[in-house]
Amino acid sequence: MPAFHNFPRVAVTTLRWGFLLLLLGGSVGSVCALFLWLLDQATDIRFEAPWLIFGLPLAGVGVALLYQWFGGKSAAGNNLIIDEIHKPGGGVPFRMAPLVLFGTVVSHLFGASVGREGTAVQIGGSFAAAIGRLFRLHVQDMRLLLMAGIAAGFGAVFGTPVAGAVFGLEVLTLGRLDYAALLPVAVASIVADWTCHAWGIHHAVYHVGFRGIAAADGSMFHVNAILLVKVGFAAVCFGLASRAFADGVHRLAGVFQRLCPSAWIRPAIGGVLTLLLVWMLGTRDYLGLGTVSHVEGGASILNFFGAGYYPWSWLWKLVFTLVALATGFKGGEVTPLFFIGAGLGNALSPLLGVPVDLLAGVGFVAVFAGAANTPLACTFMAVELFGATDVIYYATGCFIAYLVSGHTGIYLSQRIGTPKLALFSKEQGQSLRDVCSR
Repeated sequence: MPAFHNFPRVAVTTLRWGFLLLLLGGSVGSVCALFLWLLDQATDIRFEAPWLIFGLPLAGVGVALLYQWFGGKSAAGNNLIIDEIHKPGGGVPFRMAPLVLFGTVVSHLFGASVGREGTAVQIGGSFAAAIGRLFRLHVQDMRLLLMAGIAAGFGAVFGTPVAGAVFGLEVLTLGRLDYAALLPVAVASIVADWTCHAWGIHHAVYHVGFRGIAAADGSMFHVNAILLVKVGFAAVCFGLASRAFADGVHRLAGVFQRLCPSAWIRPAIGGVLTLLLVWMLGTRDYLGLGTVSHVEGGASILNFFGAGYYPWSWLWKLVFTLVALATGFKGGEVTPLFFIGAGLGNALSPLLGVPVDLLAGVGFVAVFAGAANTPLACTFMAVELFGATDVIYYATGCFIAYLVSGHTGIYLSQRIGTPKLALFSKEQGQSLRDVCSR
């Protein structure tokens, strides 16, 4: 009887949340579709007009001034959304979405080495906050909707709805998941991904041809002990690369802030440094997303899965991206991390005797797992992108890289729920911002 009496309330709550999540997923998926289309157009234009790179310093100044005049606390980006979930306060402004969308497209048009995940997450967070304010949600419901917004943006921009849902849970606190948000983040991520596809958006397809090692009887074993050890060793390298990226971007940003207090001048410096790097290396392979190259056989994420060998491309992409992000260009960190991870996997493959496509795939997700502290989401991403056959290798890479990267990360607002090692138990409950500032 008590359950029957509660049925009307449960039904109303379910319908209400269903409407909110459909609205959120549909709107975020649509805006992400527009965003991805604009990124493709910007990349194609830059490939056809390479002289645009000379406008990078001026473009950076323009976007920085736009944020200075109209951005307010939107400049805090993903960290603002995570902070708002942990400790609700001033809210997430809706202007964050158009500002970061415009700033990211401009950055890519002129060649900054930035990604797109941060933009999609900020679009999701700002739309979630706007919907929450419109329907006057209380604090706990707003918190759940913001998590769903993160998941929707991530799932739509990469075409990985399951990974997006897990990312929305995992990115907030190291070692802990809030299962109360499990259904909202899943619904929002799936709806956003469906909506993005409905607009005709197609995501990059990565081919991993490795499918186990044949045994003497002809059967296929998808777990080989020697291969697993080799992947584990590579994962240590991936974790160190994650740490180098996360530490590097925060430390270099601090250096630029001390040397140049004016925020609108820093992108000009970053643009000039990028031009010098391009001139020094004689290649434009490290500009933009890096998913594809402007020349056949150039360094790119897709080519790292093939027969070509690119021993130092991962390092140069790391340098280009650190310069861009530390000087204030808008975009995300994740796609450059994919490039760095896949490139490092490509470089380690002949040294370790591991199939190049497999190790590039492991690096693709493992470096991101270590830098974002999201090993579960990255394992699911590997399954969605590469298939489940070799999931043991992807999971091993993600978990080891997560441990090796330590208590650092690209999102300083993350809290330490469960320390990675008992040695660091005193850091439990603190934010990465507090830990890294020591």
